[in-house]
Amino acid sequence: MATASKGITPAQLEKLCGSWPGVTRDIKWGADLVMSVGGKMFAVMPTEGGRISFKVEDERFLELSDQPGMIAAPYLARARWISVVEPKRFSTAELSELIRTAYGLIRAKLTKKLQAELGEWPPSKERKK
Repeated sequence: MATASKGITPAQLEKLCGSWPGVTRDIKWGADLVMSVGGKMFAVMPTEGGRISFKVEDERFLELSDQPGMIAAPYLARARWISVVEPKRFSTAELSELIRTAYGLIRAKLTKKLQAELGEWPPSKERKK
């Protein structure tokens, strides 16, 4: 395999999240692809690509928003969201893992009943990796 891919496209975001339990995609604010679980957003990206914003763990918020290419997400920083303004600085794998974490964080805030309806997370086959 050649060099690891960098950044993430809207198509890659949809493919990554598309098989996760309960994920819905929507276009909001005219041109933003919004990935949600249980009606709650966990990742937002312009439909034409570029920056991507998502929820991060409280304890990693300052560390991540201090990195070159990442900032505290406008309007959502208080909810511990970051915006990756230069996605090409980061590997697709690293961004994918941060988005997977964002899904897990938002999913964990859903009701226990809804979480149970969505099924196991992460799926057993993924835990073995």
